[in-house]
Amino acid sequence: MRFAIKTRPEHQTWEELRDLWVAADEIPLFESAWNWDHFYPLTGDLTGPCFEAWTMLAAMAQATRRIRLGSQVTGMIYRHPAVLANMAATVDIISGGRLEIGLGAGWNQLECDAYGIDLPPLRERFDRFDEGTEAIVRLLSQATTTLTGQYVQLTDARCEPKPVQRPHPPVTIGGRGKRRTLRTVAQWAQQWNAIVADPQDWLELKEVLAGHCAAVGRDVSEITCSVNVRVDPDAGLDPVLAAVAAYRDAGADLVVMNLPHHAKPGSLQPLAEALGSLS
Repeated sequence: MRFAIKTRPEHQTWEELRDLWVAADEIPLFESAWNWDHFYPLTGDLTGPCFEAWTMLAAMAQATRRIRLGSQVTGMIYRHPAVLANMAATVDIISGGRLEIGLGAGWNQLECDAYGIDLPPLRERFDRFDEGTEAIVRLLSQATTTLTGQYVQLTDARCEPKPVQRPHPPVTIGGRGKRRTLRTVAQWAQQWNAIVADPQDWLELKEVLAGHCAAVGRDVSEITCSVNVRVDPDAGLDPVLAAVAAYRDAGADLVVMNLPHHAKPGSLQPLAEALGSLS
């Protein structure tokens, strides 16, 4: 089993977030670090601060040297897929080939209403997500891309320079939709991430993913299957380790540790040592 960290870019200072990622970069157990893609906080005071995901990734790419980095996950509705592909290529180059492209269909009605961003009905949202994911992968991996979708139209489109990672940086798709999301994972992703109730819930979703993979002629073992576990500083490490062990036994490849607000860099080494005893 492998491990990652995730920091919530809300209600914290840039210095707190940067110092935590830099500390994780020095601990080999943590293979990747993640933020989220929202413009308003998701917890507490919704009028409080929340850093933008992709500019943060570019800065973290410069602040770190080893750890892989990504947003869990980028809302497709927020940016045109061709623009997002160019952003991804740039961050991959800045990081020296350490980017993970996290993608999701998007869901936050509050942000969309506030910013005048259209949040289509669920079916259209996933149609747009499918087309957008294909557009991003093709732009990052092909010299030119022509796509005549219902929502994405590209004509001899270029994305230059290309990313360091070839044919493209790994795609992580987040979500638990059995019919649409997991089908898109099977078609395009190198990692699937889900926030679930318990290991049995996660296993049921993975079985659905395996079925979609079989339908497209792909082995589900080619996809890193990851899950998030929240670290509660008031509860100590015992509940965290019990949850991680349960997901290990269920077959999770990667466990992403959701760190609390204002976590201190010094808290990562004891966490890593405890997790290392389980892997």
